Amino acid sequence: MSRLRVCCFSLSLDGFGAGPNQTIDNPLGEGGEAMHKWVFPTRNFQRKVMGKEEGTSGPDDDFVARGFDNIGAWILGRNMFGPVRGEWPDDEWKGWWGDNPPYHTDVFVLTHHPREPIKMEGGTVFHFVTDGIHAALERARASAGGKDVRLGGGVATIRQYLEAGLVDEMHLAISPVLLGRGEHFFAGIDTASLGFRCTEHVATESATHVVLTR
Repeated sequence: MSRLRVCCFSLSLDGFGAGPNQTIDNPLGEGGEAMHKWVFPTRNFQRKVMGKEEGTSGPDDDFVARGFDNIGAWILGRNMFGPVRGEWPDDEWKGWWGDNPPYHTDVFVLTHHPREPIKMEGGTVFHFVTDGIHAALERARASAGGKDVRLGGGVATIRQYLEAGLVDEMHLAISPVLLGRGEHFFAGIDTASLGFRCTEHVATESATHVVLTR
């Protein structure tokens, strides 16, 4: 059965999943880039995201590879698609990743403002869903054809799916940095009551990887 998975999601030591004040020049918010230092050098990030034939191996890289395994569709919050707020001013913005995004599947973007689908190179198609998280998940599962759906974030989107009891597995990479402010990931969410348990934890020089399974 298709599962809804959170993969390779970085957290700070004090529980923030994004820094404040996201802009086009600072897509991860103030201080947010420091949480992702574990992923940037890895071979699978360099190959799958940057299109380069280089990178490091080891446990960090293994978790990146697992994050792409058996994924048939993605769901993103609007902030993960871009910094534009409110009504779409035009069709110019097409995501952070250029003409060939790393998804290579249908991607369902949660928004309050309708927009026509965008076909990109490499098989990525962005669909804009205005009727809520359940509708997005239903469409994503239909598109995935039995494969898993990856919930890409951001924090507010993952929290909505957690609170609705829809997330099956989360891989969180806890980085040794403190943000102090931003978007807190677990505040007010009782993960134990939701049925999660820690099924794996691996420490590296750059992060502590934790897998929570429901």
